[in-house]
Amino acid sequence: MFTTIKDFIECWKQESDATLKIFQNLTDDALLQKVIVDGRTLGRLANHIIETLIEMPSKLGIIMDEENKIYTTPSELIQAYTEASENLLLGIQTKWNDETLKEERNMYGEQWKNSFSLWVLILHQTHHRGQMTVLMRQAGLKVPGVYGPAKEEWSAFNMPAMN
Repeated sequence: MFTTIKDFIECWKQESDATLKIFQNLTDDALLQKVIVDGRTLGRLANHIIETLIEMPSKLGIIMDEENKIYTTPSELIQAYTEASENLLLGIQTKWNDETLKEERNMYGEQWKNSFSLWVLILHQTHHRGQMTVLMRQAGLKVPGVYGPAKEEWSAFNMPAMN
């Protein structure tokens, strides 16, 4: 959990950049990729990340709730995600301070500290990014390295891909 707004912002910027790396490697056709018949598509997962990036901060009073839209192209997803991420940071910087992180709010029927809610927002996004990389591989897309090199990126280090 976070004890300062500065710590959250630094972490969020890294995580947001990682999500944008994933979104930037999507294609129109790949947005329909899914693992199982009744499972989420790659496009639905990307939309869900954006929806949550608006919904959770709205529950926290950081941003005003916005209308849920469905984005159907990678460029729309990138733009919507970027705007939602910027709104999150602006809202936190203008409405919260370090003491606000210690306050509790009802989140999904439980009392969560605001710092914990921000941590959950990051973990939620990371969880779905991982799901997206599996679908990206199945769709034949390049998967960018996020926390280290992806299989295809090891050659840049003159090393064989790790198995």
